[in-house]
Amino acid sequence: MKKVLNLFKKALLYILLFTLVSVAVDMWRTRDFTSSESPTTHATALSGNTIDLDLLSQNKPVVVYFWATWCGACKFVTPTINWLSQYYDVVAISASSGEARRVQAYLNSHDYQFENINDPRSHISSRWNLKVTPTIAIVENGEIKNITTGITTPIGLLARLWLL
Repeated sequence: MKKVLNLFKKALLYILLFTLVSVAVDMWRTRDFTSSESPTTHATALSGNTIDLDLLSQNKPVVVYFWATWCGACKFVTPTINWLSQYYDVVAISASSGEARRVQAYLNSHDYQFENINDPRSHISSRWNLKVTPTIAIVENGEIKNITTGITTPIGLLARLWLL
């Protein structure tokens, strides 16, 4: 029993250490991001739906996912975002990924179901002051509650949503 307890303590310590390092890395990566108010994002998704992020985020969190078809790390994160879109509102913004039909073909070929706004010249990404893909922001009531960049796990995303 003592051996199991020690193993549990060690695992808990590693989880805590990993969490602290992850938070510190997120803070460092987003150090240039100074505003908690999300930049106005009102655009038409590839589906034809009009997206108003401020309105959509009223009283519930919305996951805003900045990605690109050419992004290597996005290939690992995008399936998690697709899964998450079954439970939370997700607005994806594909930056510098080409024409709308090319992005739509990419989404279709991977059977991704989330709403996506094509940002071929990265204008939206620039308004958000983003320089890294993937970047995931959680917006609620028009305010950015959490932002992270790089590869993240389903558990990491759920934890960010639950801790709002």
